[in-house]
Parts: sequence; C-alpha cells; structure tokens
Amino acid sequence: MRNHHSSAYDDIIAGAGPVGLFLACELRLFGLSVLVLERARDSSSPLKRLPFGMRGLSIPTVEALHRRGLLDEVVAETDASGAARQAEAGAHWMQQARRAAGHFAGIPFYHDDIDASSWPFRLPGPADAPMAVALDVFESVLARRASAMGAEILRGVGVDGYLATDDEVTVHAGGEAFRSSWLVGCDGGRSAVRKAGGFAFAGTDPEFTGYTVDATLAEPHALQPGRHYTPTGMYTYARPGVIAMVEFDGGACHRHQPLTRERIQDVLRRVSGMDAALTDLKLATTWTDRACQATAYRRGRVLLAGDAAHIHSPLGGQGLNLGIADAINLGWKLAATLGGTAPAGLLDSYHAERHPAGARVLDWSRAQVALMRPTPSTRALAAVIHDLVGTVDGASYFAERVWGVSLRYDLAGRHPLTGRSMPDFEFADGTKAGCLLRNGRGLLLDFDADAPLSTAIRPWRGRVDYVATKAKNSLGLRAVLVRPDGVVAWASETAPDAKEIAAPLAQWFGQAQEPNDHP
Repeated sequence: MRNHHSSAYDDIIAGAGPVGLFLACELRLFGLSVLVLERARDSSSPLKRLPFGMRGLSIPTVEALHRRGLLDEVVAETDASGAARQAEAGAHWMQQARRAAGHFAGIPFYHDDIDASSWPFRLPGPADAPMAVALDVFESVLARRASAMGAEILRGVGVDGYLATDDEVTVHAGGEAFRSSWLVGCDGGRSAVRKAGGFAFAGTDPEFTGYTVDATLAEPHALQPGRHYTPTGMYTYARPGVIAMVEFDGGACHRHQPLTRERIQDVLRRVSGMDAALTDLKLATTWTDRACQATAYRRGRVLLAGDAAHIHSPLGGQGLNLGIADAINLGWKLAATLGGTAPAGLLDSYHAERHPAGARVLDWSRAQVALMRPTPSTRALAAVIHDLVGTVDGASYFAERVWGVSLRYDLAGRHPLTGRSMPDFEFADGTKAGCLLRNGRGLLLDFDADAPLSTAIRPWRGRVDYVATKAKNSLGLRAVLVRPDGVVAWASETAPDAKEIAAPLAQWFGQAQEPNDHP
C-alpha cells in the first residue's frame, strides 16, 4: 500500500467526467497540484457515444471553452465525429422546413422567431451560439488538456471516504490515502463525496421512469417518427430504432428491474398503445425526473460541483452546462484562496452564485415535467404554451433561458451588465476580448485609454491585466472590469473614476499591493 502523505496535493477532484476534468484544467491554469480520482477504470462507454451521448452545449459553456482556448479543438473533433450532423438529422423537430433552435418539454421554438436585439449585451463571435457535441469526444478533449497541463488522473480509484480537518483533507480511495488541502466532489448524482460528507440533498421525488433504447423493430414502420403524447406518457422515435419513452409510474422501474428485450417491449406497448414488437435490444438505459440539490455546496474544505451538487431530468440538456458553469466559477476562487490573495468571502461566493443558478434550472426541469403529464388539463396547458412559444417574444424568452443567455449573478453594481457574461468585444486589430482571458487573470478594458485607470490598476497587476484599446463596438461603455471566469464585475458608460474602480477590484481580487511591489 503506497502512502501519499509525503506528497500532498493542493486539490483532489473526485470524478473524471467533463466537470471534474474542466475544473482540473482551471486549477492547473493557476499552477495548483491536482489529483483526479475516477472510479471507472475505462472512460469509454456506449452511453457516451452517438446517439446516446449527444449533448447540447449552451452559450455560457461555449464561451468558457472559447475563453480557455478549448473551443477550436472541441469544434474540430465534433465535426469529425458527426455529432452536429446527427443532431440536425436525428431530432424529430428538425424534419421541418424551419430551423428549430431548441425545445421546452418537446415544444420547439424557431430561429426565425427569435429577436436577439432583446439581448443588448451580446456581440457576434465564435461563442455566440449553442452547439451539439458527443460526450465521449468532449471528455476526450478535456482529459487530454488536463493531462497536458499536468493534472494527475487515476482511473479505477474511487473515493471510499475522507477525513477533513481545519487544515487538510485525507482521502481514502482504492486502499490508499491521499492528502490534499481541498477536496471537490464532481462524482455524479450518486456522489460518494456528498454522501460521506453528510451534505443535505433536498428536492422532489420522481414522477416517471424514462427509457432511452436502441432496438430493432420487427416492423420499423409500426411507429411514426417524432414525439407523441399518449394516455400513459410520451415517446419519441427516430428510425431505424432509437426510442425514448417516459412512463408516469413514480420512477418505480428505474434501476430496479433488468433491462431485457421483453421488459422494454412491454413498456413500449403500454406507452405507445401500439402492438410494437422488438426482435433485438442493442442498448438501453433508464432515468427519472428526480430533482434534488445540495443545500450547501461547501462544508469546510470540501466542495461539490456538477451532478454531485444537483440532479434533475435530462429534459432540455441543462445538466452538463450547469456543471461546467460550476467549474469555471469555482476554479479561480479556489486558486486565489490557496494562493492567499482571495478577499474575505470569495470562496463562499461560489455557493452564493451557483446555488440559485442550480435551483433555477431544477425548476425549469420541473416545469417541463408538468407539461408532459398524461392528463387532459396538461395537454390543454401545453397547447397554450405552444402558442406562446410561436410568438417572437415567446421564442426569444425560451431561447434566452435554454441557451443560457439569461444567466446573471446578483453582484453589486449600478450598470445592468454587472453580473453578466462579458461581451466578446472585437478590437481594431481583430483580436477578441474572450482570448484575453486564457491566462486566468482578471481583465480591465479601458476603451478611453484613461491615464487615471492605468494608475489605479497598478497595485493589482499580476492579478488583473490592463488593456487600453478601442473596440469596434463598445456598446457605449467606457471601461469594463472582468473576473477570471468572464463575468463582468463593474462597468461604466461615463468617464470612470479611479476611486470608483478600487472597490470592485478589492472585492474580487483582494487587497492592493504596494506600488513598489511591481516593476
């Protein structure tokens, strides 16, 4: 039995899924020593490959990849995998003349109905639209980047328990002991870290069991392609044999019965009302709409992110995006805490910002379930929502929510851009502002090249980069202060006061250093 007590880590991450791997990249960006422990020996799984592994990335996730220099690689590998083409061809609402932009409980909204001018702080750029990826491709890109940056990834070693003190965490995994300053549970909905730490996990019980299957039908034309609501639930069918079903049984069949061909055939017949016969079952999985959230994302030196912190139905594909947003929010705050530069309360702002965001997504998921119940009143309500989604205001609202454009943290500041994602300003030389965040530091954009701002930022140099430049479209702004995660901490449309910028600098980047500490 090896003993790691002589070689402690700055942080241990439980879980090598996309959230854990992205967080590992974030922490390595700041030079922290990182160990990732993953219970599964093999990262590959048929559930991660197409078509089951199809995932939609929201605009905040695409922005995070762009800001860390990962987007081009993800796009290239996604194009090679055919995920984008399959997303276009496979979704039943894509078999229409109009181009769908997403859906709510299966009710589509369309690109030509969306009024993007209702989002005043968006600018065109490489990260201005959602995209489809295959989960295995996405994980592969993140794992390569994390390893290349120096993160240590151990597979086949899951967390069995841990002992946390005021100074460190000793993690027991695979018969070994690993010491770390911090532990972050990114180990999924059945998180061992969350359970071992006694985190309260509160929410609502499931109403249905969902099934996703790849099967061979004796008669492929026995089912009509598309989404269908029935007296017992709902099913979608994409030829030749990919079927998703929802049966409102209170989640009774999730993980409690073997997924045999006979069982899946019985469920399909009950839900569809058709005498459909399966000759072969290639792959099947179940899921539910259980929606729960940790009441606290931090207990001492242990934190939660991704599905370890919140679970909900996969309707609308919000889970992966919620987790990546957790990771980019947490990474720089944990790094500043370890580096001794964090202002008071910085790490606690992780829960303060991300918990409400998670709760909002859980309610969004619950609302979709409410529109899927097999009752006459629900179908009547769904018809009303369908009409609303068909309006410009309705489509714009649903796109704003589904695409993640509405994300805004409740930060102190008078300007309405405060707390939102930084617009991807384009400068005179063609450079995009998002590329300036790849080093993990904050950013002060000064569109007036104001000398007082240059002087004011000097005590925070090393933590915040000062860029005096002209933007092709500054949206009427004179100066913008951006956190390392791309969130606007302060913005001004008037000539900025050097004293005014000092407060948000201290709030997010710690106390100023003496000017003579800088070259």
